Amino acid sequence: MPPAPFGSVPSPRQLAWHDLGYYAFVHFNMNTFTNEEWGHGTEKPENFNPTQLDCEQWVRVCKQAGMKGIILTVKHHDGFCLFPSKYTEHSVKNSTWKDGKGDVVRELADACKKHGLKMGVYLSPWDRNHPTYGTPEYNEVFKNTLKEVLTNYGEMFEVWFDGANGEGPNGKKQEYDWKGFIEVVRTHQPNACIFSDGGPDVRWVGNENGYANPTNWGTLNGDKVYPGYPEYKELTSGHEDGTHWIPAECDVSIRPGWYYHADQDGKVKTLDQLKEIYFNSVGRNGNLLLNLPVDRRGLVHENDSSALMNLRNYLDDSFANNLAKSKPVTASAVRGNDENFEGSKVTDDSKQTYWATDDALTTGSLEIDLQGDTEINTVVLQEFIALGQRIKSFSIQVLKNNEWQEVAKETTIGNKRIVKFAAVKTSKIKIIISASKACPLVSNVEVYKVR
Repeated sequence: MPPAPFGSVPSPRQLAWHDLGYYAFVHFNMNTFTNEEWGHGTEKPENFNPTQLDCEQWVRVCKQAGMKGIILTVKHHDGFCLFPSKYTEHSVKNSTWKDGKGDVVRELADACKKHGLKMGVYLSPWDRNHPTYGTPEYNEVFKNTLKEVLTNYGEMFEVWFDGANGEGPNGKKQEYDWKGFIEVVRTHQPNACIFSDGGPDVRWVGNENGYANPTNWGTLNGDKVYPGYPEYKELTSGHEDGTHWIPAECDVSIRPGWYYHADQDGKVKTLDQLKEIYFNSVGRNGNLLLNLPVDRRGLVHENDSSALMNLRNYLDDSFANNLAKSKPVTASAVRGNDENFEGSKVTDDSKQTYWATDDALTTGSLEIDLQGDTEINTVVLQEFIALGQRIKSFSIQVLKNNEWQEVAKETTIGNKRIVKFAAVKTSKIKIIISASKACPLVSNVEVYKVR
């Protein structure tokens, strides 16, 4: 029999989110034209006037980069909306662009649909422009604005909130109706994951550098953490015995700023920096949300596009040849001696099959025969997270001079763990699960020689 689920487990919408892995943030809004990071809400709508806006170009760049979706800053803290909202005058309907008849959200939604990318939206609850901010009425305004976005532009994979909460034009702060905001999303986009410091579906990773800690649990004490949570450093590792499945999303910008600034054209992250970010996010049980500050033309800048393609080429080259694929595997134990849970399931190129032990066994090992001396330096591991995250620690050994030598010792795995170590030639590799909260379930082991 298959194992029972253990602890907090992901919902179908969260499992679909885990499969995306890597996608884009696009910060493009009024701040792009005022050279600000946080606007003041006093900007003139006519300042928004991209000269060559082309959302298809954004989507083509992201798709070529290997990204699976785009999350757009539909409304930032200054309150300016990239669509003609009925609930504010601070929007594209009063801009110079397209004589006030344009809709950036519509153009991006159409481009994503055309090219097969997922779309998400970021709406800041803070609004430094709206006159009702700081009153109960504003919560209804925000919910109605959110409903506009979630009902007019097709399916969304993620709705992104942050906890920023400052004063409005009337000098007041807002007490956000988070329960009501979440209800709007659940009603109109039931398949969308909701992001904030504490989820409820996806959590902030606790920094804007694009990395999770080496120990990273997909679980969190969801009743304890809330938007604006002061102990945000906890989010970088999650909570081992968390009451809810709320995995980490690692956000980082490809430039120093989140919005476009011409003086940062020469400060785009290098390939080495992007590689490190990828291995410390996707490779540490997180998803990577990489920000592209679209420029004043309304295009992804050439320098940003070039950096993305360098990363794509590196990843394609590095992970093209899985040296463990279809290779023989010897497991220390097999659940019920059932072939459905045998060691070969970790090299069969299917994420839906997995090796498992009996319930009483929380340790074990997998020995993979590479069938000849092979130079390796990277191992990719995945747990079958549909039944929970279990593994607390593991090590990797290689056979050298007829002796097993340890090359890596780590903690959690989760959805995906990428472990790099000094290159070594070996004919066999062993994954040793040294501690697990319940019987370990490993769905995938890949072996590579990356450059």
